[in-house]
Order: sequence, then C-alpha cells, then structure tokens
Amino acid sequence: MRVRFDGVEVEAQEGQTVAGVLLAKGIRSWRTTRGGDRPRGLFCGIGVCFDCLVSVNGVPDVRACQRVVAEGDEIRTQAGAELPS
Repeated sequence: MRVRFDGVEVEAQEGQTVAGVLLAKGIRSWRTTRGGDRPRGLFCGIGVCFDCLVSVNGVPDVRACQRVVAEGDEIRTQAGAELPS
C-alpha cells in the first residue's frame, strides 16, 4: 500500500504502524520538541512516552507507534505537541 510522509510517497505493508513504516525507510526522527527544537522519534514503542507524535490526515498528536497505516494516509512531521483546532 502507499502512504505519504511529508509529501513523499512511501510504500507500507498492511498492518505496519506509522513508526514501523518510517523506521523501515531509515527515518529515525520525525518530530521536534517545543523547547530546544530537539529531534524526537520512536522511544518507548508502546504509546507511553508520546515522543513519536505525528499528524495523520490532518489530526495532530497521533502516536506513530500505535497508529496502523491505511492506504492513502497523509503523515506529517510536527513540532512539539499541537492542540486540535
């Protein structure tokens, strides 16, 4: 299946999480902290630490380690945590 990460088409396997897809493509960080702009990516892998946040289909603060990809997903990096508008 195909998804897009920051506007670039990426191939994914059915059942993979967003974090799994990104790690398989060699992408290790996809978020920066609000304070200090430090890179973050997968840390705990079980949804506890919230370091792997991404925006999926316009919804911010999605835990990449918990969200299974779906055909056509638009995944975007985000800076810090964002509040939904």
